[in-house]
Amino acid sequence: MTIMASNSVKDSSNGAAVSPGILHHPYMRAALPFINGGLSGMCATTVIQPVDMVKVRLQLAGEGAKTGPRPTALGITREIIASGKALDLYTGLSAGLLRQAVYTTARLGLFETIIKSFNSKAEAANRKVTFAERAAAGLAAGGIAAMIGNPADLALVRMQSDGLKPKELRANYRSVFDALVRIPRAEGVTALWAGALPTVIRAMALNMGQLAFFAESKAQLKQHTSLSTQNQTFAASAIAGFFASFLSLPFDFIKTRLQKQTKDPKTGLVPYRGVFDCARKVVKEEGWLRFYRGFGTYYVRIAPHAMVTLIVADYLNLITK
Repeated sequence: MTIMASNSVKDSSNGAAVSPGILHHPYMRAALPFINGGLSGMCATTVIQPVDMVKVRLQLAGEGAKTGPRPTALGITREIIASGKALDLYTGLSAGLLRQAVYTTARLGLFETIIKSFNSKAEAANRKVTFAERAAAGLAAGGIAAMIGNPADLALVRMQSDGLKPKELRANYRSVFDALVRIPRAEGVTALWAGALPTVIRAMALNMGQLAFFAESKAQLKQHTSLSTQNQTFAASAIAGFFASFLSLPFDFIKTRLQKQTKDPKTGLVPYRGVFDCARKVVKEEGWLRFYRGFGTYYVRIAPHAMVTLIVADYLNLITK
């Protein structure tokens, strides 16, 4: 498909001016980073959803106890399949896709928009964008996007953890939209933003690790290696995936615990009062290392997700230039 790059061209049949292609419309140019970001995130989530399901179950296993069973990713996967069917690993996919449609659309779109602004200022000052500027763009984009996407994120965790409850206490959500209607009806609208603080902090850490390190690694690889453009993108996305995982896992752990909790039917109380109460209780009752339980699974979930997202986004940005 040929995209018209000029402001207008002449139609050979009648000499009339033809409007530029839709991809070159000013509004579309502003929207493309958001559209490409959302599409790339949804592609990645479709691939990685089973790993995310196992990651959530790992984080919720052994809650409130230092000792006890130490589940493995393989064991949980076998348990899920044995109790139902392989498609149970895709529980919450609708919530995952909605979350990406909101969260990744916002974070990648905002990051690209902020970086373009920094690039313009850097070019005017005859210098290059610094790592600190990339990090600031990642932090800002991640925090704003996380607040917007928290309801879908919470619905995802509730759907994935529902199977851990006794049958009589399960909500049995039919879809993400069913969850988004029933949760505020039962617990109030503010319940949709439960765990928002660690979600925002996690997103800021993950976004900085993913986007800032991706952009910086790609720039360094371009400058210091003879790798092809495709290999630069692949290597930079792998580096970014590691830093995104390492920096964000403790916050992801606390976010999962807070979003999973519901009021005790008898006492009306929840296990954790907030981020710091959750962190304190986990350290006291389960130990510091519990924050990094399932790091391998988390890395297998975050790194490929980051790589697929960044590679697809890079490709979409290339073909929509």
